[in-house]
Amino acid sequence: MADVTLEAVRKRFGETSVLEGVDLHLDSGHGVAILGPSGCGKTTILRAIAGFEPIDSGSIAVGGTQVDSRRDGERPVWVPAHRRGVGYLPQEGALFPHLSVGGNVAFGLRKGADRERRVTELLELVALDPGMRARRPDQLSGGQQQRVALARALAAEPRVLLLDEPFSGLDPDLRDDMRETVHRLLRTTRVTTILVTHDAADARGYVDRVLAMRDGRLIEVAA
Repeated sequence: MADVTLEAVRKRFGETSVLEGVDLHLDSGHGVAILGPSGCGKTTILRAIAGFEPIDSGSIAVGGTQVDSRRDGERPVWVPAHRRGVGYLPQEGALFPHLSVGGNVAFGLRKGADRERRVTELLELVALDPGMRARRPDQLSGGQQQRVALARALAAEPRVLLLDEPFSGLDPDLRDDMRETVHRLLRTTRVTTILVTHDAADARGYVDRVLAMRDGRLIEVAA
């Protein structure tokens, strides 16, 4: 079953057309990378799937359920972000500065979860020492902050994980470490994943398909 389906998705910002009939079909447990320069619409696709940006026309389905649909002659469909089963890791991680590492990760947990045990599991999953749970974000390196943000995105056990330039802004050594962490997570969890990046090296060996943004559409460029 497809975990993510986009059909003829269009999006404009004022007079600027960003998405021009985007189509995507991503099967459960698979990963895809979307390549392209800044401003080409990659992040807009993620934000539309996550529920942060409504589309102008077309449809988006997650787990076989329409979450955003705007078609002529049909009633619009809109499912809010928190009900889509989607985990989102923004480019800068965007940790809550007033919360500890443990508090940031626990923020994404469902009610009733064994929070302490689950936070420990998630920190270990992203190769962080659970003893760091009391630290604040400003006490972490850039790579550590990204790992905490990744653990938070996985906390709610999403159907789909969206990664927006997760390796940008890291120095080469941290970038390689983070790539390996993400690669291992994809192999271990088999969560359906969409990675957007401007660097083809970020996608190599990590996903099943590689697409490129061109003129507001997705074009397959590698397998």
